[in-house]
Amino acid sequence: MSFCRWSSMDFGCDLYCYESDQGYVTHVANSRVVGDVPKIDHSLFRENTEENFQKFFAQQKAQFEFLDTAKREPIGLKYDGQTFYDSKENFLKRLEVLREEGYNFPEITEEDLE
Repeated sequence: MSFCRWSSMDFGCDLYCYESDQGYVTHVANSRVVGDVPKIDHSLFRENTEENFQKFFAQQKAQFEFLDTAKREPIGLKYDGQTFYDSKENFLKRLEVLREEGYNFPEITEEDLE
């Protein structure tokens, strides 16, 4: 199960984090998309209607079209491109260090690990 992916936060996430048989794995990106990635309104799934599906797919298409030609630039922080394998206890500490360094990713709590 992943806790966040590059696509999280409308492709604004710098980490890909998941649990594996090797522990809690964190891959740190070495580049970011330049510009404002079109957003997807995930609340459209609260009500399954044809109109909501069409809106979602239009938003997704716009996002993918933007990403196909988007420029990417190096992040330029200390842990760019690195991969970490941590115990459950050290995983959240690692995330604190990465957030303090300036990496972008959604909040991940101990409850998320349960």
